[in-house]
Amino acid sequence: MATRRTAAKTESSNPPPANGSINGMKNELESPPLRGSPFLPTALEACLLATYPATLLFGSLYSTIHHGSWHATYSPVLQSYDPNDAPSYFAKKSNLLNVYFVKIGWFWVTLAFFTLIFSHSSLGRPLSGQITRRRLQAILRYACVTTIWIFVTQWFFGPAIIDRSFRWTGGKCEAILDNDSRDSIEQAEAGDLKQALSHAACKSFGGQWRGGHDISGHVFLLILGSAMLWLELLPAVLQTEGLREARRIFTSDGLIRRATIESDGQEGNSGEKSKEEKNGIGIQVSLAVAGLSWWMLLMTAAYFHTWFEKVTGLMVAFTAVYSIYFLPRALPALRQILGMPGV
Repeated sequence: MATRRTAAKTESSNPPPANGSINGMKNELESPPLRGSPFLPTALEACLLATYPATLLFGSLYSTIHHGSWHATYSPVLQSYDPNDAPSYFAKKSNLLNVYFVKIGWFWVTLAFFTLIFSHSSLGRPLSGQITRRRLQAILRYACVTTIWIFVTQWFFGPAIIDRSFRWTGGKCEAILDNDSRDSIEQAEAGDLKQALSHAACKSFGGQWRGGHDISGHVFLLILGSAMLWLELLPAVLQTEGLREARRIFTSDGLIRRATIESDGQEGNSGEKSKEEKNGIGIQVSLAVAGLSWWMLLMTAAYFHTWFEKVTGLMVAFTAVYSIYFLPRALPALRQILGMPGV
């Protein structure tokens, strides 16, 4: 009697597809849609962003309870303490970090940003002039953030948004009257009225901004620049575990997916890199600039501007950061142009 033989069931011994393969992307796309809103930051990003209002709150409270501030002379017009009676070295506008770091803050932010994107291996060959897709999109994000910084603080088809908002809320340029000079600012404006429509022009006439709401340019700059650096460097440092997988995006099919589905076939990922190569000079410079920005934000919160002026500076900075770094997650067309850090 012939023995009936049953064919043995064979299983493929092939390893699961790598994250960077086409099959890997297919499996991601075929997986069930995820929960969570692409409009919201991840838990790590939320903690990072929360440090900014927390810093402003702590600095303002410290200034209120600090014994040295009780007897110091504060000028609401100058929005700072009298340098001869300041409660701290950092309460003086002439302190070195304010003069050589904050006053030219966008220079340091720019230096850190380009050092990061041209030295980190996740964006292309380190320390080379290679322009990869990731580097190009990072530069586009930087260009958008820089344009917002220019519009808010430097120029917006005339006076900057900060200057315009000051005048819209009832502010104007007034003369500083003393025993030696009784000239009014109106005489200067009669020669060229438009020149007194900005804070800088008012100072050039020897006047002062008075009466309006002055959005804190220092708070805006320090938050905008450091948040941009943090959001650019975190995905590069964390690589595929953590932040990149936690982010959610709307794909073109209208479903919510992980951001890593757009990371497959990534440029510049040429295998395992040493820790020193991954976290090189760009990370170090960016962390240094972000750290100094945080310290000066704390000093600004403690010694300069009113509560409301600091809050509006925070709100304007957060609006800019959200528009460039979070909104593209929910808008595929915008994401195709600006991309996302680490994707």
